[in-house]
Amino acid sequence: MIELIKKPNIDFLGKRYIALVVSGIVSLIGLWTIISIYTGKANLGIDFAGGTSLQLKFEKAIPLHDIRKALEHGGLKDFDLQDLPTENKVLIRIKKGEAEMGKSSEKVLSLLTGRFPENKFIVDSTTEIGPKVGSKLRKDAIIAILAATVGILIYVAFRFQFKFGVGATIATFHDVLAVLCVFYILGKEINLILVTALLTIAGYSLTDTVVVFDRIRENLRLRHKEPVMDVMNLSINEVLSRTIITSATVLFTSIALFFFGGEVIHDFSLAMILGVVIGTYSSIFVASPVVLIWSKGKPLTKK
Repeated sequence: MIELIKKPNIDFLGKRYIALVVSGIVSLIGLWTIISIYTGKANLGIDFAGGTSLQLKFEKAIPLHDIRKALEHGGLKDFDLQDLPTENKVLIRIKKGEAEMGKSSEKVLSLLTGRFPENKFIVDSTTEIGPKVGSKLRKDAIIAILAATVGILIYVAFRFQFKFGVGATIATFHDVLAVLCVFYILGKEINLILVTALLTIAGYSLTDTVVVFDRIRENLRLRHKEPVMDVMNLSINEVLSRTIITSATVLFTSIALFFFGGEVIHDFSLAMILGVVIGTYSSIFVASPVVLIWSKGKPLTKK
């Protein structure tokens, strides 16, 4: 209905080898990140590394910024804060080793008592996550991502052909690895919130890829005598405006969350921004070229 680009004629597949080299490098770094997560060498959050979670209820509302300054001034660095302003509650999650958990909890209570003597608080709950639990969560997170990827392969192979299923699976896995690569390079924390974002990105990437594949399949039936590469390029150009509009809608929402959603979902919204951009790129420059290379230029459908 809305054509942002009037009759585009871009040779996307002509640049497939350059794109595949760039994507290959990014994917290798992403694979290294997964190995680092599995071995516990990445910047892991409390969910994966273990630590202490404290929920405090204050008499009066208290800004998270003041609590963060008090804890940082007291020497604590690896912690996350989340507030429930309607109930004057604050959730403090401290990433520490199992032997130091009790000491960290006592230190937090001591620092806050000394810093806010006029605002009394009580400890609502205390939860400790040991390294063994964190290790299991790491394995479960990796299994969840792999299971989603296998499910995508089966679904697309059933709806289209196995070649298309392989292309969609590689593109989806590429998106997950690319986001992990960026987070690893930036030194961002790897936690369950990021895993949630990665699974969301996998679903978005698949949706965008299926739209492109659907138009390719339709045109291959109508133009079965033309070279496969030309038909695929035509199909990508035909859905280019639709792809840009859909991606922009999700991108603007994610950007709004990034700037106005608060620190709690800051990393989630950052992952979504990266995922939308990378997912749009992969549906054009990864999924379709993989199908083309796999088919070796031969017809992908009957008349």
